[in-house]
Amino acid sequence: MSNDIDSPPTADHRKPSRRALLGWTAGGLAAGAAAGLAGGIALGADSNPPRPSSGRRRFEHKVVLITGATSGIGAAAARQFAAEGARVAFCGRRENLGRAVESEIRAAGGEATYMRADVQIESDVRDFVDAAVHRYNGLDVAFNNAGITIQKKLHEYATADFDRVLATNLRGSFLAMKYQVPHMIRAGGGTIVVTSSSNALATDAGRAAYTASKRALVGLVQSAALDYAADNIRVNTLIPGTTDTELVWRAAGLESIPAEARQVFLKQWAGSNVPGLGRLATPEEIAAFALTLASPEHPYLTGAQLVIDGGKTAHA
Repeated sequence: MSNDIDSPPTADHRKPSRRALLGWTAGGLAAGAAAGLAGGIALGADSNPPRPSSGRRRFEHKVVLITGATSGIGAAAARQFAAEGARVAFCGRRENLGRAVESEIRAAGGEATYMRADVQIESDVRDFVDAAVHRYNGLDVAFNNAGITIQKKLHEYATADFDRVLATNLRGSFLAMKYQVPHMIRAGGGTIVVTSSSNALATDAGRAAYTASKRALVGLVQSAALDYAADNIRVNTLIPGTTDTELVWRAAGLESIPAEARQVFLKQWAGSNVPGLGRLATPEEIAAFALTLASPEHPYLTGAQLVIDGGKTAHA
């Protein structure tokens, strides 16, 4: 995928304002956030705190479908669902990464199957859902997580670029639910979690397509929650803040730099631009919250938008 973004400035540039960067979530960091990288900020031991296994088995014998799970939040969720006893079917476009996640889960004693699918293509989504339900004989939980970003000023978007972002982020979630819901109705209920973004609440320049798609997902979920409440299907929106994923690295132009330098940069940026905890989320932290929303622990929770952003949007 192509994420168009200006190159970060050198360390000689004036430090960008907090407001200029505040809106970024898993859709990407703002251009120009590299000021001060040469300052030699050391990595702290708590920059990405590990999340130990909970030991819980909330999804024992449940069937879980995940879109966009070859890396990042989706891959972390696949591992965590499997660790809690779920049979996990997940999709994504990058077959090498998908196979690697599948192998890792199975090596750890979990059950998972990767299937290649592009959520922009309706037949791919339908076939993925149907094949997963057939393989595991049911569907209990869906985590619709696939997403991309392309950032430009609004008038600079090619129509195809704008359409591709909405087709992946918004239409992809619609298609996933369209084919997931009938299986859940026949089974007597289920739970759906959809990944939005804190850009749905507060955004900035250059994110028209991403923000439009992520804000629209909130409305899509609200309506779907009302559509299927009587069918015992709960639908909720997960709203994460900036998360340390490949999507963020690509959008910030950091994908090709050494991992240690990238972490130095991200730590410095977050310290200045994420009010509250002052760091990026780990994929594991966001995934763990997705599992909470999908679990049977909160049967009265539906149509909600749950924010997990380290305090970022609490500060205007």
